Amino acid sequence: MRRGKLNAVILGAAALAVLAGVYAGVAGRRERIPATTISPEAIAQLFETRLDDSTGKSRHLVQWRGQTLVVNFWATWCEPCRDEMPALSRLNERFSPNGVNFIGIALDTPSNVAQFAKKMAISYPLLIAGPEGIELSQALGNKHSALPYTVVLGPRGDVLLTRLGRVSEAELTTILQDPARP
Repeated sequence: MRRGKLNAVILGAAALAVLAGVYAGVAGRRERIPATTISPEAIAQLFETRLDDSTGKSRHLVQWRGQTLVVNFWATWCEPCRDEMPALSRLNERFSPNGVNFIGIALDTPSNVAQFAKKMAISYPLLIAGPEGIELSQALGNKHSALPYTVVLGPRGDVLLTRLGRVSEAELTTILQDPARP
């Protein structure tokens, strides 16, 4: 019986985190998180992660180590997340020839992401982390557990940008044109 109560408390806390994320997204909150709040261990944790993509194929994030990487945490139910995806897709097409990679990490179910991927033409991999992705986004500086949340890592694993809320296409363009500049 105690285990059931503990599970209920955990599910309640997760629901509150999701609601906070929805509120932050709906309110249009944009916040630049100081890059110094992300530890080298958190970046190592990211690259040690293995997630399924929207087709069910397992992807090991270490494949993107040593390259500029834009990591966008999102969900199908998050309107600001969906709104920024076409811009992220355009930037992926523009900068991928220069060794810049984009990945979307969904805090959602595999079926929701697969349906979304069929409807939307997204040019970068959509990976599925489910609720466990909240912990990963928190380790990468998302203290509010809100969506969307974007982290840009340089080729050496240095943090170039963290953004809570919609990231602007112009801001990402500036950073990706010169990824050596934090």
